[in-house]
This record gives sequence, structure tokens and C-alpha cells, in this order.
Amino acid sequence: MDCQECQQRPATLHFSQVINGNKKEIHLCEKCAQEKGYMSQYNESFSLHNLLSGLFNFDSYQLTESQNSNAYTATQKVQCEKCGLTYNEFTRIGKFGCAHCYEAFGEKLNPIFRRVHSGNTIHDGKVPKRMGGNLHVRKQLEKERQHLQQLINEEAFEEAAQVRDRIRSLEQQLHSEQGDGDQ
Repeated sequence: MDCQECQQRPATLHFSQVINGNKKEIHLCEKCAQEKGYMSQYNESFSLHNLLSGLFNFDSYQLTESQNSNAYTATQKVQCEKCGLTYNEFTRIGKFGCAHCYEAFGEKLNPIFRRVHSGNTIHDGKVPKRMGGNLHVRKQLEKERQHLQQLINEEAFEEAAQVRDRIRSLEQQLHSEQGDGDQ
């Protein structure tokens, strides 16, 4: 879609105005939007990289407020032994230098993952229902086994027995699906 103002450049900004209940949409290029006053030319553009950098620097800001400057300096000197990338450089560029950076910065990344993923640091992924086959049953089985172990540790044996029965049912379902696939 071309800019509605100049008809020369592609429209990259899309604005909606509602005045007295009438909605008007405007599609402009960045230059025309600045000229028309829809955006300030002094505003720094916001990118996904800026968002992620802000998340990665979150703990550094907390350190400067809550602890001494030595702890802040130590945070910035965390470095990958394989490629030499520092945590500070990683937060600036938003990319790992090598596969080992994940392990080197793991202690700093887990709190970020917990914030971003609502308290979870493990990504289970998603499987399409029609393509997953028995993978859904296997995932459910794994969750139930973890739940069972938790209940045993808490000594909630009555509920654990119910979970055990669900596990047996899922195992039978899994074995029957595997048997059907072999024929």
C-alpha cells in the first residue's frame, strides 16, 4: 500500500482516528507522518531489540539500586569462555556469540525467562492436534508422572492414587495407539 499523502513511498505507519464516532484510517510513510505531525522526529524508534535489551538489563538496574557497585561490575564482566562475548555485549547486540553463551549467561537468563513466560523457564512447545499422533498423550503422561511425584512428596496419597490411575489409563491409550500403528 502506498502512502496516502505522497503516493511515492510505501505506507509503513497506519493511524486510526475516531472523531465524533466516525473512524478514519490514514496510511502514511514515515516522512509524511513526521511532516504532518503524527510522530515526532525526535522520538527514537522502538524495536524488538530495544525491548529485549531492556529485559536483559533489568537485573543490572536492580543491582545498582540494591547492592554496591562491585556487584554491578561483576555482573557486567560475566563472559563466555568459548567466544569471549561478555554479558554486557550480549545485552547490547541481542545475540549470542556461540552455542556456549547460553550456558555462560544461563544464571542471568533464567530470571528473564521467568518474567517473560509467566514463571516458567521450560518451553514445552506446541504440537498441532492433527499431526501430533501420540505425542499429546506422551506429554500428558509426563505431566501426570511429575504431578504424581509431587503428591507423593507431599504425602497426599489419596490424590496420588487417582493420578496413578490416570497414568495407567494414558499408558494403555499409548500402547493401543502404538499397536494400531504397527498393523
